[in-house]
This record gives sequence, C-alpha cells and structure tokens, in this order.
Amino acid sequence: MEKVRIGMVGTGGISHLHASHLTEIDDAEIVSVVDPNEKNRETLISKFQLDDVRQFSDHKEMLEKMEVDAVVLCSPHTLHFEQAMDVLTSGCHVLIEKPMACSKEEAQQLIETADHLGKVLQVSYQRHFDPEFIYIREAIANGEIGELKSVTASLYQEWKQMTVGTWRQNPALSDGGMLMDSGSHIIDVLLWTTGLAPVDVTTQMEQHDSKVEIDSFTSIRFEKGVVAGLNIVGYAPCWHETYVFCGENGGIFYNNGKITLRRLGEEPITPQLPEKTTNQDKSFVDAILGKHDVFVPGQFAKEVVTLTEKIYQSAGYKRGLTP
Repeated sequence: MEKVRIGMVGTGGISHLHASHLTEIDDAEIVSVVDPNEKNRETLISKFQLDDVRQFSDHKEMLEKMEVDAVVLCSPHTLHFEQAMDVLTSGCHVLIEKPMACSKEEAQQLIETADHLGKVLQVSYQRHFDPEFIYIREAIANGEIGELKSVTASLYQEWKQMTVGTWRQNPALSDGGMLMDSGSHIIDVLLWTTGLAPVDVTTQMEQHDSKVEIDSFTSIRFEKGVVAGLNIVGYAPCWHETYVFCGENGGIFYNNGKITLRRLGEEPITPQLPEKTTNQDKSFVDAILGKHDVFVPGQFAKEVVTLTEKIYQSAGYKRGLTP
C-alpha cells in the first residue's frame, strides 16, 4: 500500500497526541475522524489542518462508507471492545488506547479475532517507547541491580478534580476510576519492566463521594518472591510519578522522569539512556507494513487487564456498567 489510511475514533484529549504522531509519518494518512461531538471533531481537524478528512458521528458508518486500512481508538473504556471487534471484522488493523478492554474475556476475544483475521492489534502503552522505561527494563534483565526483590510504583494526579462531569467518572463509560484510567499505565510499567506475574493481591480503595474509585493502595506479591506496592492517588494537587526497583546489589530510582542508579556505599549514578526511535503510532504503522513485530501486542495488554481485575476484586469494588 502507498500509505496506511487511518480512521480515528474519538477526538478528545489523547487523540491529539496520536494525531501529532500520525501527521509526521510519511507512510500514514488520517482520512476520517469519528466522534458524536461535532465541536471535538472540528477542534482536532483545525489544530492539525486535516481539511480533507471525512467526519462521522458513528464508527460503523465510517467503516461502511470509507476505505480505511487501520483505526486508532481513543474512545471511552467500555466502548473499546465493541468498536475494536467492528474494526477487526471489517478488515482493518486496530490501535487501542488503554485499557485494551474492561475484562480479560473481552481481551482474549479481541486477540483471537485479530489472530484469525491476520490483523495487527496493538495497545497504546506509550511507556514502552520512552527511553527511561526501556533503560529500567533492560537494566533489570541484565542484572544491573542483581536479583529483583521489591518494587514501589506511585502515581499522584489531580484526577478527581479534573474529571468532574466527564465520562471518566461515569461507570457506564469508564467501568472504573483512576486505576482503570491513568493507573493502567502504571500497572503496565510494573508488568513490562519486571516481566513477572502476580500471585497475590491485597487492595484498599476510596471513592471520595464519586461514583468510581479515586485512590487505591495495593500490595502485590509477584512470582520469585518479589513484593510490590502500587499506589494510585487521584485526589492530589499535581501530577507526580515515582518508581523504586530494589535488587540484591542495588536500586533504580525514577522520579518524574529522572533516573538514578544506586549501589550500597557508592555515589549515585545517572545512567545514559537509549535514544528514542519510535512511538506507539509509528510502531503501529510500521507493524502493519511488516517492518517489525507488534511492540505492544494484545497478549501483553491482556495481562494488564487481568491484574486490574484482580485489584478491583481484592478491594471488593463493585464495577458495573450503570450511570
């Protein structure tokens, strides 16, 4: 194909990041945008000068009337499964914003459908492309801190204050609160950097008068005796993201993008990070064109969904698709 023709479903905030990436790729072209909100569509089109794209209010209409090769889904969480299934069965590749789906059963069905139809299914966990997290993953795998013993991962965000009145606090569209939303990226980091599977989970949650959970504090025991703390705080004054990976010979400390390697009795080291070579959108297009394998496949993203479900179940949190 000359260019991968892209349809975008959902034109809210995160779609602008995808559009900024896609408009820089010579092998891709945004040909249509879908959103029931006309103002959101027009804002995206105007910002990125997408004057020739066709607009739709429903993804099914786009799939029926447009020739597209791939679709980027930036819609609310509970819509992902149906929309992704429609995209795949119409013969298109799909890039899904996190979370991949709202249950491991949905995730598995998407994986099987994509495999059966021979279509690329990728999930948009952008930290897989960030040099900081690539370094952490490789350093752990290469034994830079020895055998891993513990991990602490924390995200603080003014999530509750910023999402009042939006779909993110509507269980019918979000199927959960900050854990399901921003927290999905942090669960991704835990699983991807360590390569470990969880065996036991204990969680406390607080909704703070919202219909969805806002704060959650989770203790996880991974295989090989690695223990972890996962703190997702949605009632905070600002964004702050930290990780500490402790091993038998040292530790890696991440603080809002800054990484320090520490070893007992030695001066701290600021490691040299690898170059950033791609992103979630470019890698998606390159996978479609056969340049490399899918970097964030559905099978991995399903593990994020599975752990997320375990955390909610541990807290006794009743998720439900009701407003």
